[in-house]
Amino acid sequence: MHKLLSGFLLFLILAIPSSVFSHAGEDHEHDEPTAATNASPQLESGNGWRVVRAIEMGTSGKFVHMVLIDHSVYTDKTIYSAAINRLCRADDDFCRIRFWSQERFIPEKASLTIEQNKQLKAEYIVNKSAGMKQLRWSCSVDPDKTHCF
Repeated sequence: MHKLLSGFLLFLILAIPSSVFSHAGEDHEHDEPTAATNASPQLESGNGWRVVRAIEMGTSGKFVHMVLIDHSVYTDKTIYSAAINRLCRADDDFCRIRFWSQERFIPEKASLTIEQNKQLKAEYIVNKSAGMKQLRWSCSVDPDKTHCF
């Protein structure tokens, strides 16, 4: 009986997760941020918009912010300006934001399908090394045919 009880206790000790025996101050798996958290900027949001994902362009360290604009206000350019001002700092050498009003069209990668491109509402790009700063609108947001896409 004693051997049976000892064997059972050994089984219980081995079966209990090691986290039960952890002590304060020791390294814990949940204490450190995950690599995915460190790999991309914090996702932000504001009134009428939110970043759905930020996708790195290759291994450049440069990200494209994929932003969802509330469909009910997607023609209000002040919503886009608010997102741009929050996501792009004046001292940024590079900032790129793409805007959609329907989440299902927001891509998982930096390249766009034809349909995702058709549904794009606006795109903002700053690339100081190339001397570029551009805000382009879809014709559904700004119907002026001289500068909409």
